[in-house]
Amino acid sequence: MGRCRTRAQAVIILDAYAVIAVLEVEYAAPQVRALIEGDEDTALTVLGVAEVVDYLVRSAGTDEGDAALDLTQLGLADPSPLDRLVATQAGLLRARHYNRRTRAISMADCVAAETARSLDAPLATADPALLDTCAAEGIAVIALPDTTGAVWTG
Repeated sequence: MGRCRTRAQAVIILDAYAVIAVLEVEYAAPQVRALIEGDEDTALTVLGVAEVVDYLVRSAGTDEGDAALDLTQLGLADPSPLDRLVATQAGLLRARHYNRRTRAISMADCVAAETARSLDAPLATADPALLDTCAAEGIAVIALPDTTGAVWTG
């Protein structure tokens, strides 16, 4: 991926949509690009990396090698390892908040949220279910425009 960071170094966690927005030039692209180029490191989780690569290859039709290269060229910090505590907390978070109709948050979303919480970092996302969950849990967020340009307001 890119830059390594120390535990004390500031970081912003990006969800997969944020990175896809840059690569696909969505409404959130300028804001995400500014985060990536800013003073704080930006990183995906290990599951976020998998989600972006899956999307690029399966949905966008990108060549496998190009998908990995596109992601690497963004210069994101290396993702934090997914340890047992963060994984457990992610499972508990999803158990507390998941509702198929009103809050269909994925496990990858919950891993991103709990990674952000464990690093005392904000999570950048446009996903309203994830933003609602983070708000309920006191996890700092950076609300990004969604694919229509709308921004979550809580």
